[in-house]
Amino acid sequence: MTQPPQETAALHARHQAVLPSWLSLYYERPLELTHGEGRHVWDAEGNRYLDFFGGILTTMTAHALPEVTKAVSEQAGRIIHTSTLYLSRPMVDLAERIVALSGIPDARVFFTTSGTEANDAALLLATTHRRSNQILAMRNSYHGRSFSTVGITGNQSWSPTSLSPLQTLYVHGGVRSRGPYAELSDAAYTAACVADLEDMLQQTAGGVAALIAEPVQGVGGFTMPPDGLYAAFREVLARHGILWISDEVQTGWGRTGDHFWGWQAHAGHGPPDMLTFAKGIGNGMSIGGVVARAEVMNSLSANSISTFGGSPVTMAAGLANLNYLLEHDLQGNARRVGGLLIERLRAVAAGLEFVREVRGRGLMIGIELVRPGTDERSPEAASLVVEAARERGLLVGKGGQGGASLRIAPPMTLTVAEAEEGADLLADALRAAHSTAAAS
Repeated sequence: MTQPPQETAALHARHQAVLPSWLSLYYERPLELTHGEGRHVWDAEGNRYLDFFGGILTTMTAHALPEVTKAVSEQAGRIIHTSTLYLSRPMVDLAERIVALSGIPDARVFFTTSGTEANDAALLLATTHRRSNQILAMRNSYHGRSFSTVGITGNQSWSPTSLSPLQTLYVHGGVRSRGPYAELSDAAYTAACVADLEDMLQQTAGGVAALIAEPVQGVGGFTMPPDGLYAAFREVLARHGILWISDEVQTGWGRTGDHFWGWQAHAGHGPPDMLTFAKGIGNGMSIGGVVARAEVMNSLSANSISTFGGSPVTMAAGLANLNYLLEHDLQGNARRVGGLLIERLRAVAAGLEFVREVRGRGLMIGIELVRPGTDERSPEAASLVVEAARERGLLVGKGGQGGASLRIAPPMTLTVAEAEEGADLLADALRAAHSTAAAS
């Protein structure tokens, strides 16, 4: 049953009356999404959209995937909640699968309810294990909205306070095409970033606990370093005993196509000491977690539990979703269909002056927009494109410094036909926005 636009407007007014002003909504006329199927969603007014953002990379396989909804329903019919104070077969089952896939030897898993909480737990483990509150983080990074994770977020658009329980040191390397090393070759860029890291470590007062880094910066606009940069960093970190945390909240589970985990593009010196995950594994259910070497995971001397982490229902959903992803080779699909999509978008962008760069890997594609004739980021242009895409029946995201980059991350079951359709719709939206920006 559809509703008239004034009903959506009334819901928006109610939202503003009871929810925080900083809880931002997309679009001048915000959407109320009511149901979905496959790669499509519908709003309360009956409009159908091709979903190229998946609830911020969270609907990883498909909307209303029968295998996941069946697992949720069956588990909810048995028992919904127990907590970590009791043995949980679904939690052990999923933990065993993740440990086997992680690449981390003698690994343990701690489940949380979000990526923020997963990164927060990883920071607790690292600082406890190393007896240090010093953390290395990447410029332009994003790791969550809690007090500790905001303190290691290198993107000012998502860091509302300078207060932090941690001393954070920001290093170069997460944004290949901007900054002081942008004009260097990949090899020279990596060498310069390693030299910067070495120099920074010489300036620190004590032993640094860990480096936390996203293999592809998600909120940062799908920027990434050259392959191998974190492997080169790892060589330096290992000499100092510093832990490496790979934030796989957005890059995990094969979304990048080339690898199951983002860290595997930087695997020259083995896996990270810890990796964090969330978002896509639950296909919309609230799952996050940390995988760590047992020595690190077991370093806490006090008791700890998780009331909702490892919930039987979310674990059942995660296991069903992971099984589907592996059985249908969605990593391979992300590589094939994502490769086609990015080439189509690069061809479209070649004739548009306000597109600075089309970048990405697999089904993580970013399009950075600038003011024509300059290298100055244009969040206004990005907003125009997002609105124009919505008008044409396509949902995309935004990110990057100031929100000047489009983020494209469809469910990983995206078909070639849907990729072609989405590319055509986005091309039309880009051209319309380009004309509007040029005229203003």
